[in-house]
Amino acid sequence: MKGKEQPMLNSPRGVAIIERVKRIPIFATLQMRVDELDEGFCRATVPYDRKFDGVFESFHGGLLMTVADSVACFAVMTMTGPDEPITTTDMNIRFLAPCRSDLTAEARVIKLGRTLCPLAVDLFDAAGVRVAVAQVSYLRLTARPKIDSS
Repeated sequence: MKGKEQPMLNSPRGVAIIERVKRIPIFATLQMRVDELDEGFCRATVPYDRKFDGVFESFHGGLLMTVADSVACFAVMTMTGPDEPITTTDMNIRFLAPCRSDLTAEARVIKLGRTLCPLAVDLFDAAGVRVAVAQVSYLRLTARPKIDSS
C-alpha cells in the first residue's frame, strides 16, 4: 500500500473507521467487508446473494448505488476521521454490465474540500469486469457556514 509500513486498515484510525461502519445497519445486512483503506481510498466487497437480485437475476441497481455510497463514505472517513458528521449531497451511477457474483467497490476521494468532497467509485464483479461507475459528493456538516438568525 504505497510503501507504508503499516496499512491504514490495521492502524488506530483504520480500526476506528471499521468499528464505526460496523454500527451502520446496511453494512451487516449486505455482509459488507472492508478489504483496504488508504488515505482517500476504500475497497470493500459484498458477497453475492440471490436475495439481492433485481428483476433480471443480477445484483439490484439500487443496492449497487447503496454500496457505492457506503464505500465513498468510508473513503472520506480516512481523511476526516470516523466521527466528523458528513452526508451525501448527490450521486449518479452508470450501470455497465450485470453483476451476478460478489461485488467489489473502490472509492477514491477526488478532493477533500472545506465543505464538499467529490468521489469516484468503480464497481467490479468477481471476474474484475467493471459493472458500474459512480460519482458521489459528500458534505462536511461541521464546515457549513453559520446562518445568522437575528
